[in-house]
Amino acid sequence: MTARIYSPARSATQQGQGKTRFWFLEYTPEQPREIEPLMGWTASGDMKQQLRLRFDSKDEAIAYAERNGIAYRVEAEQKQARRTMAYSDNFKSTRIGQWTH
Repeated sequence: MTARIYSPARSATQQGQGKTRFWFLEYTPEQPREIEPLMGWTASGDMKQQLRLRFDSKDEAIAYAERNGIAYRVEAEQKQARRTMAYSDNFKSTRIGQWTH
């Protein structure tokens, strides 16, 4: 079983840094999900995919994985896809382009 170590990117609706300063260790599923015949829900016997560990740094997450003999892969830290802009920036006198509503 392998695990992935990553730092999540900020969502488009998030204002502050939120959970982006933490690093997470999640296990990849060992077996695919299957449809339960009685209720039709998706189910899996793999309990480790419910586990999500939080660390303060990437080095702590890597040290935990190595100490416990867990195979891991580190995903690059994701950066914000768009620039941050405040609502008041819509009314700046130096704004390029016209603000219409």
